[in-house]
Formats: sequence, C-alpha cells, structure tokens
Amino acid sequence: MEASVILPILKKKLAFLSGGKDRRSGLILTIPLCLEQTNMDELSVTLDYLLSIPSEKCKARGFTVIVDGRKSQWNVVKTVVLMLQNVVPAEVSLVCVVKPDEFWDKKVTHFCFWKEKDRLGFEVFEKFTKESTSLLDELALINNGSDKGNQQEKERSVDLNFLPSVDPETVLQTGHELLSELQQRRFNGSDGGVSWSPMDDELLAQPQVMKLLDSLREQYTRYQEVCRQRSKRTQLEEIQQKVMQVVNWLEGPGSEQLRAQWGIGDSIRASQALQQKHEEIESQHSEWFAVYVELNQQIAALLNAGDEEDLVELKSLQQQLSDVCYRQASQLEFRQNLLQAALEFHGVAQDLSQQLDGLLGMLCVDVAPADGASIQQTLKLLEEKLKSVDMVDVRRLKMLQMVQLFKCEEDAAQAVEWLSELLDALLKTHTRLGDDAQETKVLLEKHRKFVDVAQSTYDYGRQLLQATVVLCQSLRCTSRSSGDTLPRLNRVWKQFTIASEERVHRLEMAIAFHSNAEKILQDCPEEPEAINDEEQFDEVEAVGKSLLDRLTVPVVYPDGTEQYFGSPSDMASTAEHIRDRMKLVSLKRQQLRHPEMMTTES
Repeated sequence: MEASVILPILKKKLAFLSGGKDRRSGLILTIPLCLEQTNMDELSVTLDYLLSIPSEKCKARGFTVIVDGRKSQWNVVKTVVLMLQNVVPAEVSLVCVVKPDEFWDKKVTHFCFWKEKDRLGFEVFEKFTKESTSLLDELALINNGSDKGNQQEKERSVDLNFLPSVDPETVLQTGHELLSELQQRRFNGSDGGVSWSPMDDELLAQPQVMKLLDSLREQYTRYQEVCRQRSKRTQLEEIQQKVMQVVNWLEGPGSEQLRAQWGIGDSIRASQALQQKHEEIESQHSEWFAVYVELNQQIAALLNAGDEEDLVELKSLQQQLSDVCYRQASQLEFRQNLLQAALEFHGVAQDLSQQLDGLLGMLCVDVAPADGASIQQTLKLLEEKLKSVDMVDVRRLKMLQMVQLFKCEEDAAQAVEWLSELLDALLKTHTRLGDDAQETKVLLEKHRKFVDVAQSTYDYGRQLLQATVVLCQSLRCTSRSSGDTLPRLNRVWKQFTIASEERVHRLEMAIAFHSNAEKILQDCPEEPEAINDEEQFDEVEAVGKSLLDRLTVPVVYPDGTEQYFGSPSDMASTAEHIRDRMKLVSLKRQQLRHPEMMTTES
C-alpha cells in the first residue's frame, strides 16, 4: 500500500508510530482519539499501513498500543479496542487506555483494557475458537447432508465435505487443555504468585470453551455415526457390485459357453476332446464359485451383525447369488454326466462294431472244414456272435422308443402353445357381431369351424400325452414334461371352452336381435298386423339391451382371472352399431303409433 494513495487519511493523524519501544523491544503505536467522531474505516486503513512498515522480525515482538481516550467518548474507546482485538490480534501484545482518574471512580467497566496475551494463552484461545467454529460448521454440513431425504443430494453433500479440514480429535484435545488451563489459573492465581483475580474476558472464556466442547462432542458423535453408516453402505455397495459381477458372468459368458457345447461327439476321440473342453469351462467357473463362497461368508457375517433395514437387501442378494450359482453348477454337472455317458456309449459301440466286423468276416469267408469237429466249432462261434446281434437289436429298439418319447413330449408342448395362440386370437380378433342377421350367421359358422380346429388340437395333445405314458411304462422311466404339460393343456382348453361358449351366446343373441329388427324395419304392407305387434318391439329392445350389457361383461376363468373380448374401441364400435339399430326400431314404433305424423312429414 503506497502512502500517496491514502495521504489525506494519513494527514489526519488518526494513529502514528512514535518511535518508542516497550520492555519487549516492541514498537509503541499511539491512537489519539479526539472529540469528533472517529471514522473507523479510515482508522483501519491507517493501522494497516502503519503495521506494514516494520520488518517481520520487528512485528514478531508485537506492538504496544496506547489508546488516548481522554478527549473521546467511552463507546468510541471500546469500539477501537474491540477493532484491535478482531482486526490485528496477531501483532498487538498490549493495549493501554488512557482516561482521567475521575473516570474510574464513576465508571464500572466489564472490558479488559490491560491484558497480555500470553497470560491466558490468548492465541491458543483464539485459534481454538476459530478452528472449533469452522469444524462445527463442517460437521454440521456433513451431518445435515447425511440426513437429507433426497438420496442424490445426500450423496453429493457427503462426497464433497466428508473429511473435515482439521482433525476433530486434535481440536477436542486442544479445547480440553485450554479449559484445564483456564480452570487452573482461576483457582491458582497468576504465574508470578502475586494475588490476582481473573478479568472479565477470562471469566467469559471458560463457559465459551465448555459450550464449544459440548457442541463439538455432539457433532463429532453424529459425524462418527455418519462415517459408520457410510462405511457400512460402501461395504454393502461393494458386495452388491461383486455379486452382480458373479451373476452377470455366470448368466452371460458362462451360460454362453455351456450353450455352445451341446454336442456329444461321434467317436471316443471326439467325446474325449469335448470332455477336455468341458474341464476348461469348469476351471473358469471354479474361480467364480470361489468368489461366491467368499461373498456368501461376508453376507452371512453382515446378516449376523447387520441392522434391521439391511436384512432384506442382504437376504435378497444372498438368495439371488445362490440361485444363479446352484443353477450353473447343476448345468455343469449335467453336462459332465452326459459327456461321461457318451464316452461309455462310444466305447460299447466300438466294441460291438469290432464284434460285428468279426461276424461279417465269418459269414463272408467260404468255409472248407477238414472234418466234422471243425464244422461244429464254427457253428458255435456263429451262434455266439448272433446272440450279440440280438442284444444290439434290443438296444436299437429301446433307443428308437426313447426318440419317439422325446418327440411326443415336444409335440404335446407345441399343441399347448397352439391352443394358447388360438385362445389369444379368439379374445383379440373375434370381436365383431355382424351388421345384419346374415353376416352374423356367417360369423357363427366360422366360429364353429374355429372351435373344431381347437378341438382337434386339444385331442392331438391328449393323444400325444397318452402315448408318452405308454412309452414311459415300456421304457420303465419317468416323463420329463408330461407331469406339467397335461394340467397346462387342460387349463388352456377350459379357458378356451369358456370363451368360446361366451362367443356363441353373443352371436346367437345378435342373430335374434338382427332378425327381429330386420323383420320390423322391412316394408311389408301386406302384413301390417305383424308389424303392429308391440311384443316384437319389446323383444327387440330387450334383446338389444341384454346384448349391450353382455358386451361389458368380461370372461371369468375358473381361477378367478378376467379377460375381455377385443379392445375398448372394438367394444364401443359394436355397441354403437347395436344402438343405431335400436334407434331405428324405436323410430319405426313411433311412426306406426302416429301415422299422421309420418304423413305430415312426407
């Protein structure tokens, strides 16, 4: 700061360095207050400039400030002293206020004008106050951020301010040492042993330190709980991430590897190569299964020591991980057993092939025995070979039956799918009731053919399931899918039957409605008594209303589920057409009741 910039302020001599020194060799700064009101901003600028002149070594010794308040008011003196303590506390070692003697006889003050900082560790007190206040703000921000309901705001607040700028333990220790020093000085007197009583600032410092310590302990306890919750959440997120890594690999690349290895080989060598490849796949899975075991132990430990709010999430993760790993392990075991059975099968087939080759050689080679004993020996060997051929035929027949069994099971499942598609088509596309009686009859005929197709599909599925029962009894085995295919087939057929009957009822009501309406609306002058029958009009109206009501009623299945025909727009279109017909019939009734109105209009 250059003196030329603030020269007008300096000329007012609001403060000056006289050149004298105190007993610490510190410079003496004099502030002469006058009767006029002192501008505190100008005084602050003057102090900043004067305190910037001495060297750092000289500043380190501190300043003794003399405030001449003999010509000034008391509040101005107090304001100046407070400004010195708040603005330049590091450079000021001692503040002396000059007042007339009669002032002290009349005035009782609660402000400490004579106070050396090192008596009570003033710098320690200020440092503790500053650090504790800053730490309280940081801890409050962290703790309040952790209590927010919005998860996104919570994460952002905790991430940015999770670590305080100072160590809370260090600040608490400093505060306890400062409080102990204050209490010791209060009861033991000054360091020099002279009778001494604490000043007002010292009396006020002790409760302030105690209050700050209480607030710090409270916020620090909350902060430790936030850290614990954060650590627990981080651990839970890490476990969840690892669980998803295991699940994603097993359901992704792991499952793809198993799906790609579906063959069993056409020879012993091919089966051995597939078995070696499967062992490599098992080795990769073993690494992830080891991670599964470790994660399962961690989750079990958290469940034993976890909070109520985390139990559901942990159990869900554990269940998901266990299900995927057990399913994948079962598929690996099934594949291993299949390859082992294929290897045994190819070994037996190779032995049989060699035996059949020997039999074929015996049959194809011309025999020219020398005596009867050699002929008997040849016949005996031939009979043994033929017994092996009979066993091959039995095996072949059994395998053909197994192929037929699998085919029947697949076709039965396909029949269930077809019947489900027919039911879906019936509910979604078979919604029209026809614009007249003829069209409605055509729709009814088409619906009956549609039902015949569904009936044949159902019968076909039943026959296939009966065939699987017979084949299972012959092979002495259990069916893979007939146990649940038959109930599915019966359930879908029952739903189709209910929906089909509802469709037939609606079409029959529509035929009756359109027939009676057309009979009324057609112009038959030779049969006026038929048209004038009020019962026909009432019947058409009743059937129309019943049909409209029936359109709004869903199809209810035995299990309690409901299903509507078509979309709401389809039902609205059909209902609108029926209402138009009913309006025409109602208009016809009015014309017959009042023929003079018709004549007048014409």
